Amino acid sequence: MNEPKTISHARRTAVTRMALSAAAAAMLLLATPARAHTDKPHAPKKGPVVKEQKDWGIAGDAKSAKRSIEVGMADNMRFTPARIDVRQGETVKFVVRNTGKVMHEFVIGTKSENGKHAEMMVKFPNMEHDEPYMAHVPPGKTGEIVWTFNRAGEFEFACLIAGHYQGGMVGTIMVAPAGKA
Repeated sequence: MNEPKTISHARRTAVTRMALSAAAAAMLLLATPARAHTDKPHAPKKGPVVKEQKDWGIAGDAKSAKRSIEVGMADNMRFTPARIDVRQGETVKFVVRNTGKVMHEFVIGTKSENGKHAEMMVKFPNMEHDEPYMAHVPPGKTGEIVWTFNRAGEFEFACLIAGHYQGGMVGTIMVAPAGKA
């Protein structure tokens, strides 16, 4: 007598997870406009910067920046300096200089957010993005970000161009709580 074949619980769970992952990825693609991410500089931003609170802070006003920090980006997939210390409430103007021969970017975020974004960039390398915490810098050029660190914690800056983050192009921003040095 032939017994009907049954799918094991583990197999059913694995198939369900794959289906849910595919559906989530499809929804993300539908919700996110994909535009070309090329070696050409992005068009200048028009109008005022949209200030949206992020876990790592909020876009700052240039006139409020009391400190300017120069950051170098190079084709050895490293930033100089690799660590930046700021105080909670401080507004910093980052001047990022690409000394390499390929496009690099400087993106401020949490380790989790940058990791997720880097994975998306590997899957969709032509994706373009334009947020106040991101600077896309062509070879030999300079970009700027003005950011207010209104939350204490450990954050990172990274180049999320496909392969760069995976190659170690990441640094740390330590934000000390207000009143502590």
